[in-house]
Amino acid sequence: MGFTGVLGRDCSSLVHHLRMCCDKAVRKNSKKSSLETASSYPVQLRIEDDHVVVDNGLIKVTFSSPGGMITGIEYNGIDNILEETNKESNRGYWDVVWTELEHAQDTYDKLEGTKFKVVMEDEDQVEISFTKHWYPSRNGTGIPLNVDKRFVVLRGYTGFYAYGIFERLAGWRGINIYQGRIAFKLRQDSFRYMAVSDERQRIMPTAQDRERGEPLQYPEAVLLTNPSNAFLKGEVDDKYQYSSENKDNRVHGWICSKPSVGFWMITPSTEFRTAGPVKQDLTSHAGPVTLSMFFSTHYAGEHLGLEFSDGEPWKKVFGPVFVYLNSVSKDEDPLTLWADAKEQMSIETESWPYDFPLSEDYLFNDQRGMVSGRLLVRDRYINQELITANSAYVGLAPPGDVGSWQTENKGYQFWTQADVQGYFRIKGVLPGNYSLYAWVPGILGDYKYDVYIEVTPERTNRYMPLSFRFRQYGLWDRYTELYPDIDLIYTVGLSNYQTDWFFAHVNRLVGNGTYVPTTWQILFDLKDIDQTGNYTLQLALASATTAELQVRINDLNAERPYFTTGLIGKDNAIARHGIHGLYWLYSIYVSGSHLQTGTNTIFLTQPRGGSPFKGIMCPLS
Repeated sequence: MGFTGVLGRDCSSLVHHLRMCCDKAVRKNSKKSSLETASSYPVQLRIEDDHVVVDNGLIKVTFSSPGGMITGIEYNGIDNILEETNKESNRGYWDVVWTELEHAQDTYDKLEGTKFKVVMEDEDQVEISFTKHWYPSRNGTGIPLNVDKRFVVLRGYTGFYAYGIFERLAGWRGINIYQGRIAFKLRQDSFRYMAVSDERQRIMPTAQDRERGEPLQYPEAVLLTNPSNAFLKGEVDDKYQYSSENKDNRVHGWICSKPSVGFWMITPSTEFRTAGPVKQDLTSHAGPVTLSMFFSTHYAGEHLGLEFSDGEPWKKVFGPVFVYLNSVSKDEDPLTLWADAKEQMSIETESWPYDFPLSEDYLFNDQRGMVSGRLLVRDRYINQELITANSAYVGLAPPGDVGSWQTENKGYQFWTQADVQGYFRIKGVLPGNYSLYAWVPGILGDYKYDVYIEVTPERTNRYMPLSFRFRQYGLWDRYTELYPDIDLIYTVGLSNYQTDWFFAHVNRLVGNGTYVPTTWQILFDLKDIDQTGNYTLQLALASATTAELQVRINDLNAERPYFTTGLIGKDNAIARHGIHGLYWLYSIYVSGSHLQTGTNTIFLTQPRGGSPFKGIMCPLS
């Protein structure tokens, strides 16, 4: 399917251009020669009384049966990569957090299976399944959800694949699910170096270092007062410091130096994650812990909880993700393991959609479709001519309103990035009906194409620490240091937004732990005013947490604000070191009678005090 769209200010799109290949031969040819030798070893399955072991000669993975917990990973002479002092159910596992509709108390469930099945067993591939079923006819307890946890081990691969199918049937009672993920807890005595990106990698504190530390303003943040590595003393450790946007959260993990072994979580596609490419979530963090986050309310609040009404059916495939292990000799630099993990991530991405998962709910490439086109933007305030949407983000998500993709959480989303001329191609799209959404870097607004896109299958051939400037715990209190007595004043034409505009409109600390509301001012001059005309003030908010933004014009003491957002937001991005949560855009019509010749002042008040985390990010006018 192809189209060329011209999208106006009220109708537009987004994207990232990815080249993908589904040729299995390409996958195998890209493997290193050392693995080619090992590929002569067949994949073997051993079923014991309460465990299942899969061994391909390179890696041996042990699962509890029928629970489906990963209890052991043997690799490169290490008997178990996972922390053996933990219970078997607390090493490698799936989990969810959920509630009944009528209850506020969260329930934590590790989705322990009740039935084990061999899906496939031959010399090249073993796929196994651990299922958990809910039976309402038996006065079912626990989460009303059928879960099928699948694991795949291939010949010649130093790792294994994990994916799951979650299903609700019609007639089941309603629930809310707030988080779904896979978690791995690695050996604490071995894995001390963590890598999330090229810029974010370092030696990490241990769980014991955190226990000896000083708790700060929320439980996840700890001041390291007596760490086992003196280099870390005085730093703040907080798992949210290592969050990443979905589009960037493709590979992360840990390095053990003796022997030199890497453990990596590789996510080859974001189609099964919720809320689009800029949704932020956790990656790896001190523990050592590695996560594959499929959905959560982090950086968005309850907007992203999966809310199922009574009787609502649903099914979704999460994954596969690839748990990848690599190693180098003792004479080689262990940090080269990160470079190799990135290369493996590229191989996995090019191989998406995979051609080996055997669940009938996972569709292969020839069962999927493609959407291509060109995005042009019409904005007469910038240019009378059509503007090519250079590097626009373009995506397909379930039908909804403009911007609804960022709170969509039950279906699939497919995103790419346009080239400099605005051309894009989205491959591997599951059949269905979608809206096409977009935004363009540098252009205000969020857009949607005004025609639904129906996608049908197309037939194709089948350890040196690095500096961490981003780790700035407590940045919210920096506002008090910069503006101890008088709030921020920004003068259009004189002030520099890069240095004179604080990143978040937060409360001021006035002593004794008391936080009070603040009012910012924007000063601007007008020479000519049409008193009978209307002007537009646009506010683009990058985040909001139990906050309100009130707008007054030329009268700070006006009893009622000219405009208020009302109480908005639960994304908690300020506390969690995020640069954004959910996006809010307001267009406010201002009568010319409220403006004056000469200097005008817009007063922006965030009146909700009491906490350092109540605030909004980056109000732009």
